[in-house]
Formats: sequence, C-alpha cells, structure tokens
Amino acid sequence: MKKWIPEHEAPEPLEGPVVATVTGGTILWFVLFLVQLPFYGWYDDHGHLWWIWTCLAGAGLGLIGIWYVRGRDAAIKRDAANEPPTEPVHPATD
Repeated sequence: MKKWIPEHEAPEPLEGPVVATVTGGTILWFVLFLVQLPFYGWYDDHGHLWWIWTCLAGAGLGLIGIWYVRGRDAAIKRDAANEPPTEPVHPATD
C-alpha cells in the first residue's frame, strides 16, 4: 500500500471570537434549562425529563469551556507579546 503524502501545505486554522461563541452557547443552554423548568411535570409524565437535565449539563460543561477558552486565549496573547518581532525573510539572490 502506498503511503499518502500531502501535495499542499495545510492552511492556517481559523481563529474567531472563541470566548464569545462559547459564552453565548453556555447562556443559550442555561436559558433553555430555565424555559423548560416550569414544565417539569409534563416532561416527567411523558418520559422526557432528560431534556431538562441535558440543558443543565450543557450549561455546566459550557462553564468549563469558558474557563478553558479564556485560558487558551490568554496564553496565545501572552505568547504573542513575548515573541520578538520577526523580519521578513528574503530569498537569497545569486
């Protein structure tokens, strides 16, 4: 079997507002939990109680995610601040 060799260099990863995205998702999970809470009895009667607890678990895991991405973002900024400025590399001419 022939080994696969990439023909092109991999593109740079996309960076966006990661902290805001995770925070927004966490808030959404918690709001969904609060919206479903008044209907606890209906969910219990119909065997869908897990929907409520799934939303609460999503909010809880989102809090862990916020902690993680904030630390990641701070580490990226710290690394960028400690990195010396690089000069552009010019190809050698003969």
